[in-house]
Amino acid sequence: MKKLSLFAIAGLTVLSVSVGAKENLSVDGSTTVGPVAKAFAGYYMQENPDVNISVSMTGSGNGAKSLIQGACDIAAMSRFMHSSEYKKAISNDVFPVPHMVALDGIAIVVHPSNPVSKLSLAQLKKIYTGEITSWKELGGPDRKIVKISRDTSSGTYEVFSKMVLHGEPIDNAEYVKSNGAIRARVKNTRAAIGYVGLGFLNSVKPVTIEGIKPTMKTVGSGAYPLARPLYFWTDGYPEVGSDMFRFIMLYQTEVGKQIVKDIGFVPVGG
Repeated sequence: MKKLSLFAIAGLTVLSVSVGAKENLSVDGSTTVGPVAKAFAGYYMQENPDVNISVSMTGSGNGAKSLIQGACDIAAMSRFMHSSEYKKAISNDVFPVPHMVALDGIAIVVHPSNPVSKLSLAQLKKIYTGEITSWKELGGPDRKIVKISRDTSSGTYEVFSKMVLHGEPIDNAEYVKSNGAIRARVKNTRAAIGYVGLGFLNSVKPVTIEGIKPTMKTVGSGAYPLARPLYFWTDGYPEVGSDMFRFIMLYQTEVGKQIVKDIGFVPVGG
């Protein structure tokens, strides 16, 4: 029998360890982008059983913090990083790189029984800043408007604040931690109004904004006024061919685009 050299034996040992090891990736952040991350993770792990991908949904701000602190591999965010977050990242030797994985629209939703079906951006701002307080002022029932908002760590909150409120504070609203929580609150409260991503429209009624209904088509064309991109962020550009690279780049594949559509968002590039 031919004897193996010490180097060959060492090589076989290393090979056996690497084959048996399971690659772990962690995603943290936006509750809006979370369903995309979860669906991508489910598909990728099915195709690659040696990879484990965990997804946490704690808000865009917390996702950015996790990436900066090295607590996650990918930050899921429904907004762009702030300059202050960039500075913290760079000072911590983290170099954030964005990957736009889908397009979304912030849909304004009410209870299905509410007859109000259209709002202008000006009316929406007046509702959330407290100038309009009753649905009667908008052609609806004589009920006090119950305003539901995302918490301030949410990327959706920040985009809504910038695009609708122009930085003015929200007046007397209930704050919740996820799109699903807003949907549930609006679904069960006749006088409620809230805002959610496109993938969370079942069981609530979206209203038109400036005469445009929030749909995949109007968001994809840019016609809907409250459209925004959704991101995965990484520390540097992933190594081409790595599991992180192939997981993120799912959004460019036909399978990934179909997943995005099935969830209710708009694929990048149609």
